[in-house]
Amino acid sequence: MQIISDISGLRAALRTLRAVGGSPLPRSVGFVPTMGALHAGHRSLVLAARQGCNVVVASIFVNPTQFGPNEDFSRYPRTLEQDCQMLEDERVDVVFTPTADAMYPAGASTFVDVEGVSERLDGASRPGHFRGVATVVAKLFHIVQPDFAFFGQKDAAQIAVLRKMVRDLDFPVEMVICPTVREPDGLAMSSRNRYLSAEERRQALSLFRALQAAQTLADHGEHRAAALLKTMRSTLEAEPAVRVDYLAVINPDTLLPLENVAAGGLLAIAAYVGGTRLIDNVLLCSKTSL
Repeated sequence: MQIISDISGLRAALRTLRAVGGSPLPRSVGFVPTMGALHAGHRSLVLAARQGCNVVVASIFVNPTQFGPNEDFSRYPRTLEQDCQMLEDERVDVVFTPTADAMYPAGASTFVDVEGVSERLDGASRPGHFRGVATVVAKLFHIVQPDFAFFGQKDAAQIAVLRKMVRDLDFPVEMVICPTVREPDGLAMSSRNRYLSAEERRQALSLFRALQAAQTLADHGEHRAAALLKTMRSTLEAEPAVRVDYLAVINPDTLLPLENVAAGGLLAIAAYVGGTRLIDNVLLCSKTSL
């Protein structure tokens, strides 16, 4: 496994890897962008990339432009040595570890704004967040030029923003969305889970309980969004230490509210447990697809 921090070195390595084997066609490249502090959810993305692509590239970069002024950029967990060991164990070919100066050279003033969808859900709670996400992912796509890019369903709002960016800017990459990986008790895996105390870890389970309660209602024929929201809210209110940021029943592509989920939809939650903001969601299948 190669660990490369400079852009020109990565491009040179990928030119070689794409050409290995003597085939007249370049080998397919799968890309897993991360901010490090890797866990089993990231591992699942790498495994999916490894299964479907000839070459697997992962990036580790804590992107400063997607953090607000009062957010956790300075304390975001950085575990590069352990992360690289996990990626090597899963036979990743290249790990790209750029510096902030490399990704944002002095005087850089170009950003990617995906208007509309970027202002919804997490974008409404974290102004400018998706501008930073879209910009860094656009740059990474341009640098790596992957055929496939792998993301986790837990980041549903991010997925909607990036899908629109890929479509609008004609990036030649296919986004592959992998299921949310959960702890045995249902907590969605997140790098931020390590911030939680034992008691907060217990409280955090209320997010998935709320989603499960609403999903069960929908599975039994309740398609009114208002009823599903009421169930989610009442479940969360049973854990008063949890502070809700948003509860939503939405179209997963536009992130706009739905009134009825008979044709499918997304249940989404963001909440603070202690000082840690957590997100989770569940996709609902359309009635006709059951």
